Amino acid sequence: MSSRHTCSPRAAAHGFTLLEVLAACAVAGVLAAVAVPSYQAHLRQAQRSDAVAALTRLQHAQEQYRAHYGMYADSLPALRGAPQGRSELGHYRLVLQRTEGEVYSARAEALPHSPQAGDAACLVLTLQVNAGFAQSGPSARCWNR
Repeated sequence: MSSRHTCSPRAAAHGFTLLEVLAACAVAGVLAAVAVPSYQAHLRQAQRSDAVAALTRLQHAQEQYRAHYGMYADSLPALRGAPQGRSELGHYRLVLQRTEGEVYSARAEALPHSPQAGDAACLVLTLQVNAGFAQSGPSARCWNR
């Protein structure tokens, strides 16, 4: 008896067909289209903590200044321990404005070149302080609360 190997062309094929590869690429593309914007929004939300931390440090420095001098400071350089012009990670520019002895406002503005520039709802975080009582804005969501 002769030992002949008979293979059908179907049984010898290994690997994926072009249709299977295209289907896998389509599924991966749809998943990426959904996941990437969600990831970027989550990243922007997490990086808002840079502004929150800077404004919180500024508020603490202002209260120390007020305890020592009886009024709030007019400028950032007068405050010891406060961020000077930018947040620690460099995503926000800080602006301080004192309107009278017991009232000041501070803003953290997203810098144009930072990833936070795409955070349309929270481009500017604000802190209004009147005699030690703080009001944050524009919304609690921007302050991750």
